[in-house]
Amino acid sequence: MCEVIRTAGQKLEIKVSDPTRTLEQNAKLWACLSDISRQVQWPVDGKLQFLSPEDWKDVLSAGLHKEQRIAQGIEGGFVILGQRTSQMSKRQLAELIEFIQYFGADRGVEWSEAA
Repeated sequence: MCEVIRTAGQKLEIKVSDPTRTLEQNAKLWACLSDISRQVQWPVDGKLQFLSPEDWKDVLSAGLHKEQRIAQGIEGGFVILGQRTSQMSKRQLAELIEFIQYFGADRGVEWSEAA
């Protein structure tokens, strides 16, 4: 994607970036995350439990590139700072969806039609 930006001082700036994710990709992402959330338990606070699709998004997006940042919580504990999928390019979201499908298939997830 190429964007031309004109500023008040007549400076011309050209910005080249990857295409942004599509609505179809977004729908597929949430369908996959919902399937995993209903079928896979994950250890949280020392016990296996089902996570919400939002929690799975955080876990899987952090696991995609094996990069995690951990911050200290305001009142103790820890907060994992993950990558925001809303800021991903079309290519990056495609990689994440592929990673999620690999993860789910490895754990026997039965995908819904939407996924």
